[in-house]
Amino acid sequence: MAPRLRQVPKAEAEAPIVTVMYDFLFEGRDPVAEPGTATGSPGDWWTVFALVPDVLEHAVQGFGLYQSPDRLLAPRLRELSQARAGWAAGSQFVYSQHCKSLRALEVGDDVIAAIPHWTAASCFDETERLVLAYTDCLVFDRGRVPDGLFDALRGQLSDEEILELTYIGALYLQHAVMSRALRTEFDDRPEPIVEVAAPEGSEARDVGSDISIPKQ
Repeated sequence: MAPRLRQVPKAEAEAPIVTVMYDFLFEGRDPVAEPGTATGSPGDWWTVFALVPDVLEHAVQGFGLYQSPDRLLAPRLRELSQARAGWAAGSQFVYSQHCKSLRALEVGDDVIAAIPHWTAASCFDETERLVLAYTDCLVFDRGRVPDGLFDALRGQLSDEEILELTYIGALYLQHAVMSRALRTEFDDRPEPIVEVAAPEGSEARDVGSDISIPKQ
């Protein structure tokens, strides 16, 4: 499997943002011929985004923005939201990368493992549960947030923190969607929902009719 778009080899990388990121992440290797990053991903997100250098630069600036010391939102809350956004959007890449980021913040493996089923987990405090619920509204409900949830979140976070949470959560929904659409990194996998073939020689059947209760 490979990304759906062409990758830019090192020999074609001319834009400063591309050469800088290639040297930083791939340590002089051609990332197309010799893929692989320190986190275990192929690194093809970078080689695909290198097709349009100013888009890559915009994305890199976004990474710098959410990591900035000027942010008010606590890194743990930020990363819980990013990991949940990845899981909820079905992006194995975003989810996996931000599980690693949580681990770098010394968040326990039990907490990380509970992100997919956070509603049934007891390891999150009130603020974390509100952040996860809010993230679900961003992803599953496209930003439709009940007043009760928003008011409760506002009781825990400042308006500035909520704006940062909303921006970063929505940003990582975007990254999750793009990664799946272009099949980059860990999202380069076959469509999971396909028809399971019937036994060889089997004719087409009306399955609903087969299993309906026979008339007495």
